[in-house]
Amino acid sequence: MTDIKFLKGVGPVREAMFARLEISTVSDLLHYYPRDYQDRRPGVMTEYGDGAQVVFLGRVMRTEYIPAKSILIFKAHLENEKGEKLECAWFKKRPFYKARFDPMAALKKDFKLAQWVWVVGKKDNQENFFANKISVDEYYPAGVESSLIHVNRLTPVYGLTQGLTGKFFRTCVYTALETKLKEEKEVLPVSILDKRHLLSAPQALRAVHFPSNTPELAAARKRMAYEEFLLLTAAWGIKKKQQVKTKNYHYEIKTNLLTPFRENLGFEFTASQKKVINEIFNDMRSNVPMTRMLQGDVGSGKTIVALSAMLLACENGFQAALMAPTEILAEQHFFTVTNFLKGLDVKAALLTSSVKGKAKEKILEDLENGEINILVGTHALIEESVKFKNLKLAVIDEQHRFGVRQRAALQNKSENIDVLTMTATPIPRTLALTFYGDLEVSSITELPPGRKPVTTIITTESAAYSKALEELGKGRQAYIVYPLIEESEKLSVKAVKEDFEKIAGVFPAFKAGMLHGAMKRAEKEKTMALFKNKKLDILVATPVIEVGIDVKNATVMIVQNAERFGLASLHQLRGRVGRGSEESFCLLVPGSVSTVSKERLDILCSTSDGFKIGERDMQLRGPGEILGTRQSGELEFKAGDIFKDADILKWALEDRDALLAQDPRLTSPEHAAFKERLIELYQKHWHLISLS
Repeated sequence: MTDIKFLKGVGPVREAMFARLEISTVSDLLHYYPRDYQDRRPGVMTEYGDGAQVVFLGRVMRTEYIPAKSILIFKAHLENEKGEKLECAWFKKRPFYKARFDPMAALKKDFKLAQWVWVVGKKDNQENFFANKISVDEYYPAGVESSLIHVNRLTPVYGLTQGLTGKFFRTCVYTALETKLKEEKEVLPVSILDKRHLLSAPQALRAVHFPSNTPELAAARKRMAYEEFLLLTAAWGIKKKQQVKTKNYHYEIKTNLLTPFRENLGFEFTASQKKVINEIFNDMRSNVPMTRMLQGDVGSGKTIVALSAMLLACENGFQAALMAPTEILAEQHFFTVTNFLKGLDVKAALLTSSVKGKAKEKILEDLENGEINILVGTHALIEESVKFKNLKLAVIDEQHRFGVRQRAALQNKSENIDVLTMTATPIPRTLALTFYGDLEVSSITELPPGRKPVTTIITTESAAYSKALEELGKGRQAYIVYPLIEESEKLSVKAVKEDFEKIAGVFPAFKAGMLHGAMKRAEKEKTMALFKNKKLDILVATPVIEVGIDVKNATVMIVQNAERFGLASLHQLRGRVGRGSEESFCLLVPGSVSTVSKERLDILCSTSDGFKIGERDMQLRGPGEILGTRQSGELEFKAGDIFKDADILKWALEDRDALLAQDPRLTSPEHAAFKERLIELYQKHWHLISLS
């Protein structure tokens, strides 16, 4: 594969810029698909509205150069064949020193009288709604073949990084297609191309970057989506069929820990909890390591189920670890674990990045000696210095927030351990198997008895505050959540710090505390303890409280700028209230609401079913943000969409099964290129499969 630096126009400096986009070869560039397309054929001028894109082919009628005090302005007046006129403007800061060159020299040269030019820009209607004025983003001389890469077509728009312009990036892609496309191998077997009527790799790559028309683009995207789906499902299919090592240890159901644990709970497991505990215990008692995902709605009792599994490990003389993505969630888990372990001969410890010095040394020493039975923590658990004596069960909560390598690092702390992953973002089983093909799936489908549904409404800030006052007057507590810690110049969004004093003024008879991720651990712990112990009536916070906070007396959740949150996050926030027996309320206060965000908020108001909410969130936002596939080292679908392309995914699964039934190790010459691509993608990046 040709290094990107050897592509015409790139070189070593821009090579580093491309590296930020994870593009190191020309092949990487060709497989870096556009994130969008702009219709840059003439006629877009019919779009009116501030900021509307304009594409115009016109002849230069006259130009103006205006050297103002602090800024230089160049204007070109164009007219097309229909007699339509357009005023184009460029603005550049005047140099602080007497420059040897004229910043407008190139424009003066390119916009000579009577010359025909393509311009692309944004409409400026501030002075006159119907005035044809634009601020120019790009321009190209007419009659030059290279200009047609950028205009008079469906033009690709790429995700960029500092130093790379859209014009330069498109030129590089076009050059790569013209000079290096022949180096791209066809990875799909001919039989599949014929069966599914797919474009060949060269056809699809050319069309996905520079489509001649919309149908050609659809055909190219279909081919690329299918290839992504087939590669992923084949990788999981192979991994699933590979021989799994057997355990050199076994579990027995004993009564010295599990029985008193159940007796001391103070409540009965739900039928759903009992079902998944049996599934987990059966996996742990089998002779192959467990790989099971436990999914359940907010407040469904996943932690108690996981603790049951950890106690099974402990009463058989083994250690267990529970890893969570944030300190707050790890601390809450530790609190829950220690609370339910009272009176049991089990020692638990908490390890996060905030644990330092002698306290950390003591934990590491006790862990390696086997004196700690359960270790709860964050990413700190996977540090090289953390050594277990006899780890046999790893529980990973909110598992989609960890990368594959991070999850694997915990698994590699011991040999052939059982792994239980948990998520409060319920996803359909077929989808779970698509993304996490080596996992069995258990679902907790009911909430503990006595839990009342949380009333969720979209409302105004004043109405939300009135409801909060009513509940606070009854001795209840309230959360007020903001998307930001501090105000941003770029976003008109409310923030915790700026509104905190305002909250004190709105609720003068009640005490408020502030909680956000930038606070030190001790400060956070103090604030949470005060709120939990009813020393604070109101907790003003960022989404750090999304998971891990359990205060049964809290009955009001107010979410400011609710449109800035995803459905899953809003559902998680709603889960912070309604944890007691009192009626509770989730009050969504939007700033501005688009059609999509209004639909998202309406969904939350209409259902409390986490499975429906998780599925709709993925349909609206895409799975990457929710499933964690945009983390470093993970797969992100570049062309495919598992909801919009459900039929293509179905084809891929069918063809995967037929392919692996016919040629399980892909030894056939027809499958050689497909096998090579699998190894490149999954063994290199994920270390998932072995095809040697």
